[in-house]
Amino acid sequence: MTSKIVTTVQKSFDDLSQRTEDGIEFWYARDLQKLLGYANWQNFENVVNKAKTACETSGHTVENHFTDVNKMVSIGSGAEREMNDIMLTRYACYLVAQNGDPRKEPIAFAQTYFAVQTRRQEISDSGGNHVSEDKKRMILREEIKEHNKKLASAAKDAGVVQPVEYAVFQNFGYKGLYGGLDRKHIQQRKGLKEKSNILDHMGSTELAANLFRATQAEEKLRRENIKGKENANQAHHDVGKKVRDAIKSIGGTMPEDLPPAEDIAKVSRRFNKALKEK
Repeated sequence: MTSKIVTTVQKSFDDLSQRTEDGIEFWYARDLQKLLGYANWQNFENVVNKAKTACETSGHTVENHFTDVNKMVSIGSGAEREMNDIMLTRYACYLVAQNGDPRKEPIAFAQTYFAVQTRRQEISDSGGNHVSEDKKRMILREEIKEHNKKLASAAKDAGVVQPVEYAVFQNFGYKGLYGGLDRKHIQQRKGLKEKSNILDHMGSTELAANLFRATQAEEKLRRENIKGKENANQAHHDVGKKVRDAIKSIGGTMPEDLPPAEDIAKVSRRFNKALKEK
């Protein structure tokens, strides 16, 4: 069932893509409404409004991603009537998915799919197609550092206060993403030393999966105002498992099966040395 939803959302979303005369890619909100399983426009418009708030809160200009339009639609027998709609950028679609009802299966997958595709587009726009694996790893590793700080803050607000409690909280996220493996067993699976930071030995694909786990866990804790250590742990595990399920559904390699990468500290030193020589 999940695989069918994955294929439907991915293919339909790509098929619904349109472009302005200036070549700017966009999607109509009413098309996205049907794709994400909303029968009522008013209910979906409420989701879009939440997405606009999230857009503004994140420091983006709402009008650059959400454009109100009126278009003529056929009502049969050659007649037409005017209907309001909203042109959405890819980032806007991502925000709409994040603010949708996660109980809807299309929404649950879309939250992963749109986030991954949005991140891929951002890398492409910044010239990332020509960026080496080393550079991608360094970029993603720094992003995880920053987002882990935000995740720790959200976990603290939920009641995860002591360092040992946070270590347990992190392991719940890893177990969800790595099929039951905690940090120690991930180290063993990849042949890493006990004191090694597993994040420092992840390739860009594995780092991206963990970045998404961290960002979505933080958002879930705050969005649902989750309280209590046990509830926070379970939420982190659920997010990790959803990311794992999405990877499995699109035929990706499970994170525990990805090979360990060179220590990021060595990569950084080599990269900086090359820059100086240039």
